[in-house]
Amino acid sequence: MSEKDELAGVIADELNKQFKHQKVAYFLEEGGNPTDVTGWISTGSTMLDLAIANRPNGGVAVGKITELNGLEGSGKSLIGSHLLASTQKQDGIAVYIDTESAVSQEYLRAIGVDTTKMLYVHLETCEEIFDTIETIVTKIRESNKDKLVTILVDSLAAASTKQEMDADFDKDGWATAKAIIISKAMRKVTQMIARQKVALVFTNQLRQKLGVMFGDPWTTSGGKALPFHSSTRVRFKNAGQIKDGNKTTIGIKIKGQVIKNRLGPPMRTVEFPLYFDKGIDDFGSWLTVMKEHKLLKVGGAWYTLQHCDLETGELIKEYKFLSKDFEKLMLENSELKDYCYGLICNACILKYDSKELGIDDVVETEESVDEL
Repeated sequence: MSEKDELAGVIADELNKQFKHQKVAYFLEEGGNPTDVTGWISTGSTMLDLAIANRPNGGVAVGKITELNGLEGSGKSLIGSHLLASTQKQDGIAVYIDTESAVSQEYLRAIGVDTTKMLYVHLETCEEIFDTIETIVTKIRESNKDKLVTILVDSLAAASTKQEMDADFDKDGWATAKAIIISKAMRKVTQMIARQKVALVFTNQLRQKLGVMFGDPWTTSGGKALPFHSSTRVRFKNAGQIKDGNKTTIGIKIKGQVIKNRLGPPMRTVEFPLYFDKGIDDFGSWLTVMKEHKLLKVGGAWYTLQHCDLETGELIKEYKFLSKDFEKLMLENSELKDYCYGLICNACILKYDSKELGIDDVVETEESVDEL
C-alpha cells in the first residue's frame, strides 16, 4: 500500500471509530459497502432484466428502490407481481402492500405467485406504508439478515395521508402534505434497506402536467422524493392489444423505457407481450429478438436454429420448429435454453467505448421520455 493509501486507511479507521454505531468509511474494491448490489430479482422479462442491469441474470437490484410508473392499464402492477413470483423462486419472502384493493388472487397464481406464502398487507395511508416497511426491515435485522425480501407497494398514487383521511372533501393542500411525508420517509427508508437483502418496489401513476408545451409533459404522484431516491425508474406503456383468431383480446403488448438507472445505461427501451392468463410471454420475446438479430433462420412459418459449440463453433444439432413450439423446445432442453440465453445476452448487453467515437460518430437527438 502506498503512503497515500496508508493515510486513507488511517482516516477510514478514525471515521469508523467516530461513528461507533455503524461502519461509514470503506474502500469500494473490498466489498461489503452500501453501494454493493447483493442480488438481482427477475422482472419476468429477460429483455427488461437486461435493459435494467445490462448483465446476465439481472433485473431489479436488491438493497435498492425501484419505481414502476405508467398510465392505467400499462402493466406496472403485473410486472410488480412477477417480481414477487421471482422472489419466491429464490426462497424469499414476497410482501404485497395494497392500497388499491384490486389484487386478483387468480392472476397472481397464474403468473407463479404462491399466494399461500405471500404476505398481503392492506393499507390506506402513506404513514402506514412506511411504518410497515420499517417494521419488516427491523424484523429482518433481528432474525435472518440473509433472507431475501421483496416489498411491493401498489400503489403510492392511491395512498392517502392521515390528515387527508380525517378531513372534509372540500379541503385543499393535501397533495403538498403527502409529498412532505414521502420525502421524510424516503430519506430514512433508503438508508435502512441499503445494507439489507430487501428490494423495495413502488408502482406509481403518471399524471399529465397542465400547460406544458415543451419537454416531458408527465409527472408522478407524491412529489420528487421517490424519483430522486429510486436507483431505477421504468416507465410503461400499453403498446397495443393481442387478439386471438376470434378477435378476442387475450393480452397486451407492453413497452417499457428505463428512464433512470444507476445500475446500467439508462433510456433503453424494450417491448414484450403479456397474456391475461399466464403473464409475460418471455420465450415469445426470445424468439422475436433472435429473429431480429438473425440468430436463427426463418423460412415461411418454420424456424431453423443451429446449436453450436461456443468454443469450436462445431454444429451440435439443428432444430426446426414452429413458433408455437419454441417454448416447449426450450423447457425440454436445458442446454439449448442456456445456449439461446447466451446468444441473447451477447446481442442485447450494451457494449461501447466512447474513446473510439469521434464527434462525427455521435448522433444527437431531441427524443425524450414523453415519446415512449
